[in-house]
Amino acid sequence: MLHITNSLTRSKEAFVPLIPGRIRMYVCGMTVYDLCHLGHARVFVVFDMVTRWLRASGYQVEYVRNITDIDDKIIRRAQEKGETPAELTERFIAEMHEDERALGVLPPDHEPRATAYVAQMLALIAQLEKNGLAYPAANGDVYYSVRGFASYGRLSGKSLDELRAGERVEIDTYKRDPMDFVLWKAAKPGEPAWESPWGPGRPGWHIECSAMSADLLGNHFDIHGGGQDLQFPHHENEIAQSEGAHNCTFVNYWMHNGFVRVDNEKMSKSLGNFFTIREVLKKYDAEVVRFFILRAHYRSPLNYSDAHLDDARSALARLYTALKNVPVTEAAPDWAQPEAIRFRAAMDDDFNTAEAIAVLFELAGEANRGHATAAQMLRSLGNVLGLLQRESADFLQAGVDSEGMPESEIETLIAARLAARKEKNFAESDRIRDVLTAAGIVLEDGSGGTTWRRA
Repeated sequence: MLHITNSLTRSKEAFVPLIPGRIRMYVCGMTVYDLCHLGHARVFVVFDMVTRWLRASGYQVEYVRNITDIDDKIIRRAQEKGETPAELTERFIAEMHEDERALGVLPPDHEPRATAYVAQMLALIAQLEKNGLAYPAANGDVYYSVRGFASYGRLSGKSLDELRAGERVEIDTYKRDPMDFVLWKAAKPGEPAWESPWGPGRPGWHIECSAMSADLLGNHFDIHGGGQDLQFPHHENEIAQSEGAHNCTFVNYWMHNGFVRVDNEKMSKSLGNFFTIREVLKKYDAEVVRFFILRAHYRSPLNYSDAHLDDARSALARLYTALKNVPVTEAAPDWAQPEAIRFRAAMDDDFNTAEAIAVLFELAGEANRGHATAAQMLRSLGNVLGLLQRESADFLQAGVDSEGMPESEIETLIAARLAARKEKNFAESDRIRDVLTAAGIVLEDGSGGTTWRRA
C-alpha cells in the first residue's frame, strides 16, 4: 500500500483516495516572468514522477498544475522590457514548456492560467466576505482576516502569534491585523485591472490556487503539492481561503519537495545563486539532470554542483552500458518478479526513488553478467521513472559540451584505427586510441566490431 509523508500531519500515512481508483492532484506551478531555474526543474520532475507512479499503480490521475500569469513581478518585468504582461508571459510559458519537454516531463492534464479564472476568484472572495473572513479596506484592497479562521497555522505547525513573531510582517495601516493578507488589490495606474464589487483591481496571489483547484478538482481533493518554500504562507493561506469559504476539508495529503541548494544556501532568484535549466542543459544531457533530481528522495535537500552532475552522468552511463543491444520498450514490468517487488516497495514508501534506483543498479549488474531478462526489467522499470528510454548508443555517444570531439571525427579515427590494425600497424592503432582517450572517448572492441562512448 502506498504511504505518503503528509506535511499537514508531519507523519507518513497510508494513502486512501477520496474516490476509489481515482486521484485528483493539484501542484503550484510557475510565475512566468523569467526562465525556469533548477529549483523549478525539481518541482516539474518530482511531480511528474509522482504522477507516473500513481498511474503505473493503476490509478486514474487528474493532474492540475497552474500558471501565475499576473503579479507584481510580471508587471514590473513587462514594463522593463517594453511589452505587455500578456506578451511577456506568453513568451516565458513557451520557454517553460520547452524546458519540460527536454526533461521528459509529461504535460499536466490541466494547466490553468490565473487570468482566465478571475470570475471564480471574485466569487470566492465574495463568499469569504459573506462568511465574515474578508473585509474591504479604505485603500480599495480586500483582505483575509486570519484571526477569524481558528485553525490558521496547522500546516506550518505554529500558532498565529508564533508565526507573527517569526515572520517579517509588512507594515500596512489598512489591515486589521498585520498577518492579514490581500485577496484583491485595488488598481494602480498603468496596470492590468478587472472590474469587481470592490472596484477595479486584480487578484492577490494566494486566491488564485484556491479558485482554480476548486473549479477543476472540487472543494475537497486528494493531493496538493509544491516546493517547500510554499508551505508558508502560500499553502497555509490556501487552506484558510478554501476551508473558510466552503466549510469542508480542502486537501487530504500535502506534499512538499525539498530545496535545491548551492553552497548550503537555497537556490533562488532573490539570492542570485540560481542556474537556469537552459544553462545547465548546455553542459549536461537533459536525462542526466532528470536522473540527478530523482536519485535523491524528493523531500531531502538536493545539493547542486558540477561534481554531483558529473557523478550522475557516470552513474547513468553505467545503466545504459548494461542496456547495449536491448531494444527500447514501453512494456510494463512483470510486477511478480523479485526486483520489481522491491522497486514497488520503494516507490510505495513515500516515492523513495533513491531506493528504487538502487534496484536498477542491481539489475544492471545482472545484465552485465549476461542475464537478458534483467536487462529487459531494467528498461521497463526505468520507463516507470521516465528514464532509460533511448538506445544505449544514443546516450553513451551523446555530447552536450560543444568543445567535445564531433561524432564524425570520432568515427573517422575509429575507421583509421581499424585500418591500422588490419595492417598490423599496432603503434598507429595505439596512438589513435590514445588520441580518442584524451578526448574522453572510450573504445570497446568486441566480436561485433568497435563501439564507443563518451567518458
